[in-house]
Amino acid sequence: MLATQERVRTEDGITVLVWHKPAQPEQCNGECDFHPISCSNTEGITAPGPLRDVPLDLKEPGERWCTDCLAQN
Repeated sequence: MLATQERVRTEDGITVLVWHKPAQPEQCNGECDFHPISCSNTEGITAPGPLRDVPLDLKEPGERWCTDCLAQN
């Protein structure tokens, strides 16, 4: 699934990647600085770069899907 990443620092001080489903993937030209996300009508991810194809079944430690974005799948 196409996704954009958010880096989140946990209470333990560990940084994890949270993957979000983009709200408007067709508008990403690969050089975006902002990606609206499906789980929010007002927020988005400010991270330069293209969307990535991310598997639903994440196997890398420190990565997870946004539960609200996955619920919209």
